[in-house]
Amino acid sequence: MKGQVQTVRGERQGLEERRLPWWRRAWQKVLRWRQLARQRRQLAMLSDATLKDIGLSRADIWTESHRPFWDDR
Repeated sequence: MKGQVQTVRGERQGLEERRLPWWRRAWQKVLRWRQLARQRRQLAMLSDATLKDIGLSRADIWTESHRPFWDDR
C-alpha cells in the first residue's frame, strides 16, 4: 500500500511538471544539471576516511564523479 501512495504522488507531480511552460521545464533541467555537477565535484573531494565511513570506495567515487552532468539516473 505504501508504494502505491508514492506512485500516485509521483504521477501527480509528473502531471504538474508537464503543465509548466517549456522554458520553465528547460530552466529546471539546467538547475538540476548544475546541482548534479556540484554534488559530484563535492563527492570527489571527500577524504578516504569519510568514504570508509559511508561505505564507498575511491573507485565508486571515480565512477560517479566522471559521469556526465546530464546523466540523472
